[in-house]
Amino acid sequence: MNAFATATGGIAPGGWDRLAGPHLYASSGWLAFCHGDDPGRVGAVFTGGVDRPRSAVPVTAVRSMDNSFYQWHEKLTGLGLPSPGPTGLMAGQHRGYHTQLLHSPDLSHDRAAAELLPELRRLAADTGTRELTGTPPRDPVPCLAMYLDDRTVGAFRRAGVTAPPVLLQLEAWIPVPDGGWAGYLEHLGYKRSVRVRRERRRFQEAGYRVEHLPLAECCEEAGHLLACTQRRYGHPADAKELAESFEAQARAMSGRGEVFLARASDGRPIGFCLYYVFGDALFLRAAGFDYEAVAGAGEYFNLVYYLPLEEASGRGVRRIHAGIEAAEAKALRGGRLHGLWMLDLGERSVLEGLDEQVAAANSGTLRALVGSSRTVAEAIEGAALAELL
Repeated sequence: MNAFATATGGIAPGGWDRLAGPHLYASSGWLAFCHGDDPGRVGAVFTGGVDRPRSAVPVTAVRSMDNSFYQWHEKLTGLGLPSPGPTGLMAGQHRGYHTQLLHSPDLSHDRAAAELLPELRRLAADTGTRELTGTPPRDPVPCLAMYLDDRTVGAFRRAGVTAPPVLLQLEAWIPVPDGGWAGYLEHLGYKRSVRVRRERRRFQEAGYRVEHLPLAECCEEAGHLLACTQRRYGHPADAKELAESFEAQARAMSGRGEVFLARASDGRPIGFCLYYVFGDALFLRAAGFDYEAVAGAGEYFNLVYYLPLEEASGRGVRRIHAGIEAAEAKALRGGRLHGLWMLDLGERSVLEGLDEQVAAANSGTLRALVGSSRTVAEAIEGAALAELL
């Protein structure tokens, strides 16, 4: 079966979602959203029958990649490491920054990796994949995985991958303690809770009207606000295109996206945060602000952290996925930080035998991510990262 025939490689959405379980960015809806970006190049590899899959992982045939966070060639060469080239087969979807290895409850994570690795290599060697990726005829088609957690890196390494993993980013998870908002403040400790209370009070005193809406009802406002944010940081952005992307996301996710939208007293939208409650977690997905209209009253922290935390607590959600970037802001608000890695899955990786060079590059990446922040350093979890500190 053609791995790229549908977003889930030909598996029916219901069967796929039984494997995906609580993993938002591996769900059939999210993959359908990714598939809409580039039909025919987003799909999946799986083992078992199409009606009863045993294990699966999303895949993307990369001819070009607009999202710089997924451009493995630039990341490797920027670290002074060899690259297999910019095109190839990527294990993972190109949105979400977390690739999940899926499997049935009776299959171990290690066994799933052992089953999927040869299937991924076989797909990379397929002539159809070469055509999709535009890889030159004489070159092997690279096969890399992006944004793997420690557990999945370990499973693939035990399955026979010999290339060392390359650190990409730190990912934050914020636990939601018992006791609602009061429990969260107590969990933070006195000094940090004082900061949070002050930011919360300033936001409330600013007089904003906060609306809680389905994404489908505020795509235009979200597109405008996200464009404002991207332009502020030097990234070209078209508000209409972003709004259309939000509309496509709302359709693909069957209306599950929820938004906190803040308006000034005159009704003008000044900020939003999009999130999904999925399984036992609340996933923060996108945020944007009109920085010319905000009052400087902690708008970002309130919309992106405090309101979602209150919502999560009220709905019995146990943790918040806060994603990558802004590690210190997340650690200060209770986030625990884990590594996300790139792994070359090919049989003959250009990184093979370069363990010391890769380890040095990983140490440099981690130092840059941590900076001089003791808060970030103390929030890091995982043995692989601890070895680099």
